[in-house]
Amino acid sequence: MPSDHGERDEKILLAGCWAHARRGFHEAFETGEHQRQRAWMLRQIQLLYEIERRLRESRAGPGLRRVVRETESLPILRRIGKAASIFQSRHRITPASRLGKALTYLLGQWKRLMRPFHDGRLEIDNNLVENAIRPTAVGKKNWLFIGAKEAGRKSAILYTLIISCRNHGIEPREYIKYLIDTLPSLTNQQIPEVTPAAYARRKMRKAS
Repeated sequence: MPSDHGERDEKILLAGCWAHARRGFHEAFETGEHQRQRAWMLRQIQLLYEIERRLRESRAGPGLRRVVRETESLPILRRIGKAASIFQSRHRITPASRLGKALTYLLGQWKRLMRPFHDGRLEIDNNLVENAIRPTAVGKKNWLFIGAKEAGRKSAILYTLIISCRNHGIEPREYIKYLIDTLPSLTNQQIPEVTPAAYARRKMRKAS
């Protein structure tokens, strides 16, 4: 995610993934230890996801998502952070145990895990991206040597365009042909007019 200053040269700030944070507490279930603490943490994280589900179903935009998160989610986050510190220090949870590792990960990633709740553009986990790149991940060994050193970045751009097309109901081949035909005559300032989202809106207007 870009920094709040909006400068192109500013460093990138990383946002944490709550799916990864939650996974550690699920894995701790197998040990049978500290079940009350583990169950409490999972319930609090589930409350965060229930808020996200409600926002998604109402198709809330970034502004509304930020307001709701700061109003409803932040109190839950404060409870989680405080409880995690208490559990780690007072309940003889060893760092090597599964619950200990889950708490260490949670607290170590805390600043990054908080970022989505102050920026409505961000999701609270990386599940959408991971699901989108799964076909690529499955075949990455076969495609490891697909080109020169710069091929990774170029491939990432192409994958992003193709998945964006699918998310907007556009046939990727059709869209890429449109880009090849259109881009040579455009300026950099006109790029937002030819994104997959803009292309999809244009098609919908023509169809209506």
